[in-house]
Amino acid sequence: MISNRVKEMTSFIVMDVLEKAHEMEREGIDVIHLEVGEPDFDIPPCVREAVCKALADGYTHYTHSMGMIELREAICEHYLNTYHVTIHPEQVVVGSGTSPVMFGLFAALLEKGDQVIISDPHYACYPNFIRFMDAEPVTVPVYEEDGFQYRPEAIREKITLHTKGMFINSPSNPTGNLLSDNRMKAIAEFAPHVISDEIYHGLVYEGREHSILEFTDNAFVFNGFSKLFAMTGLRLGYLIAPKEFIRPIRKIQQNFFISPNATVQIAGVTALREAGEDVARMRETYDRRRRFMIRRLREIGFGITVEPTGAFYVFANAKHITDDSYALAFDILEKAHVGVTPGIDFGKNGEGYIRFSYGNSMENIAEGMNRLEAYLKGVRGEG
Repeated sequence: MISNRVKEMTSFIVMDVLEKAHEMEREGIDVIHLEVGEPDFDIPPCVREAVCKALADGYTHYTHSMGMIELREAICEHYLNTYHVTIHPEQVVVGSGTSPVMFGLFAALLEKGDQVIISDPHYACYPNFIRFMDAEPVTVPVYEEDGFQYRPEAIREKITLHTKGMFINSPSNPTGNLLSDNRMKAIAEFAPHVISDEIYHGLVYEGREHSILEFTDNAFVFNGFSKLFAMTGLRLGYLIAPKEFIRPIRKIQQNFFISPNATVQIAGVTALREAGEDVARMRETYDRRRRFMIRRLREIGFGITVEPTGAFYVFANAKHITDDSYALAFDILEKAHVGVTPGIDFGKNGEGYIRFSYGNSMENIAEGMNRLEAYLKGVRGEG
């Protein structure tokens, strides 16, 4: 018998779209991918060189279960230099991506019946992590007119004796919007534990992102190398946690994950200390794509009330087209050969929206927009 916890787990719809697109490509159909949240850049040259050197130098064995001290120290330096906050290497747990350390945190934090507050819309996998621990995700709707930012008073209404923490994600997946520092301060004051997903930090084009650690020490931070350094396939992430949680999470690491990849950890140190110019070039390119995509989506007829200023997503309103974003996404894929992500993947309040990723070349984005425009003219009977 298959366990109920897996039976009740929802699929990650963007992966369903991607897998369908791959089937079409195997049939010879050209698909423009605007669905996947993955950089199209290669890893920075200094990172590639570090990987090769680490292999040649014999970094192919187990490391400390929490990660190499050199990498944990580099992460502390990064947070000090970027956010002016002081953390200790013993507060850092390195994993093979952020997902394993997210699993470890929730295993250490949650008991059956506990609650974690998340926004709606939210990153699609958050609820499954929480439910896997027999806990309950409690959603707080966020709205387009607010730039999809939390309203602190709406959070306060959802806090109960069972609340163990609340998730923030700024810049956000799927919306690309940032939380203001005032709202982060307010959240830090009344949340039991703030769980901050900072994986898109560094990919901000207007204003500045803030770490929750600027406002409170009573917080958990997820971050990693996949998005900022285009290192998705190398699988390297980390958790920053209060010291009292480190030993429990360390036991989880030892039992379930042993240790992160040694070679990739060496590359992570190099990324943090040497890849700044490469990141700046990627960020400039993303910004050009962002501005172009926003303009074209508006011309085509999608609604964007508050322009996204972070990550590499545009969460566009398509309610004037349909109230079934799932059907719309697959119809666009079948007829326009453009992969997009339905808003329903990110929660009930995401229904009626479509997420577009600009983690693709300007040429492909332009072609994708042209195909979408032609598709919508066909839907409206304009030719």
